[in-house]
Amino acid sequence: MPKIRATMNRWQRIGEHVIDEHDGDVCQEGGTPELRVSRDGDELHVSFVGRWRLDSDLPPADAAVDQLRSSPLPGAVRIDASELGAWDSGLLTRLVAIRRAAIAAGVRFDGHGLPQGIARLLDLAFAVEAREDARRERTSPGLLVRTGETTLEVWNDLHALLRFLGGVWLSARRFARGRARYLKSNLVLHIQEAGVEAYPIVSLLSFLIGMIFAFVGVMQLRPFGAGIYTADLVAVAMIREMAPIMTAIIMAGRTGAAYAAEIGTMKVNEEIDALTTLGLDPIDFLVTPRMIALVLMIPLLSIYASFMGIMGGMSVALVMLDVGLVQYVQQTIAAVGFNSLFGGLFKSVVYGALVALAGCQQGMACGDSAMAVGQATTRAVVMSIVLIVVSAAILTVIYINLGI
Repeated sequence: MPKIRATMNRWQRIGEHVIDEHDGDVCQEGGTPELRVSRDGDELHVSFVGRWRLDSDLPPADAAVDQLRSSPLPGAVRIDASELGAWDSGLLTRLVAIRRAAIAAGVRFDGHGLPQGIARLLDLAFAVEAREDARRERTSPGLLVRTGETTLEVWNDLHALLRFLGGVWLSARRFARGRARYLKSNLVLHIQEAGVEAYPIVSLLSFLIGMIFAFVGVMQLRPFGAGIYTADLVAVAMIREMAPIMTAIIMAGRTGAAYAAEIGTMKVNEEIDALTTLGLDPIDFLVTPRMIALVLMIPLLSIYASFMGIMGGMSVALVMLDVGLVQYVQQTIAAVGFNSLFGGLFKSVVYGALVALAGCQQGMACGDSAMAVGQATTRAVVMSIVLIVVSAAILTVIYINLGI
C-alpha cells in the first residue's frame, strides 16, 4: 500500500509538471501521424512523426512489435521523437505496447529521444508491475452447476411468490371485513384506468379479431353451404375463449406492466419503506386496490370485447354471405348458451387476478435501481402471459370434463 500511494502521488506531481511544460506542445498541429521502423545494425529505430492525437487516424504499433518478436532480435530499441507534433494518450498507448514487447523479448528500451513529459508518464506506467493474480479469470460453469443454480433460483422465486400470495390472502380478508387501510380514491382511479381507459384498444382489437374469425369461417363453411354457421363460430369463440384471453393479454401488457413499474419505482424511491414506517401495510395500500380493480373490470371488458368481436364478424358475414341482419342475430343468440357465457366470465375473473398478481408481485420484488424497474416490468408481462396460457389450458380441461 505505501508503494502504491507513493506512486499515485508521483503520478499527480508529474501530471502537473507535464501540463505546465507541454501545454504549448499539445497545441502544435503537426502533420499526418506516421510510425517509421528501421534497423541500424543491432538497434531498432522507431520514429514517431506528425500529430499523434486520438482524433487522428493513428497507425498501430504492430510493425515495431513484430520486429521484437522475430529473429534475429535487435539488441536495443531506440525511440526518436524529433519530428513529433501534438500528442496525447494515443501516443502513450503505442509506446507502452512497444516497451512491453521489448521487455518480453529481453531487449533494452531506450527512450531518451522522447520529450521529458512523455518519458515520465511512460516510466510511471511501468513503475508498479501488475500482479499476476489480480485479474479475475472467467470460468464457464458446468452443466450440473448451471442446473443447480437455476433450480435454486426457481425455488427462491416460488417461495417468494407463495409468501406474497399469503400476504394477498390476508389482505383480502381484511378488505372483506373493512379493516384494510387504503385510499378509496386510489381504488376508483385504478378502476378507471383498468376499465374506461382500456376501451379503445380493446374495441379495436376485438373488432378485428371478430372479422378475422368470420373471414376464416366464411371461407371454410361456404363451400359446404353452411356459411350461416359462421355466426356460431364467431360468437362461441369470442365469448368462451378469445375475448377473455385476448383482453387479459392486452391488460397484462397495458396495466400489469404499469403496476410493476409503479410499485417498483416506489420501492426504488423507498416509498414502500415509508409506508411501513407509517404503520401501513404495503399490500393493503398498494396491491389489494389494484387486484380488485382488475378482477372487477376484466370480466366487463371481456363482455364488451365479445360484443365487439361479434359485431366485427357480423360486418364480414353480411358482406360475404347472402344473409340478413335479423337472421345473423338470431343464429348468434341460438349459438350462445349459458355454459359459454359462464365459462368465459369465470375465465376472465381468473385472468384478471393472475395479471394483477404478477404485476404487483414483480413490483414488490423489484431491486433498488432503475434497471431493476425495467426488468421487473418485463418479468411481469412474461409471467402474466405464461400464467394466462397455463390457466386457460387447465380450465379448458376442467370444462370438458364437467361438460361446460
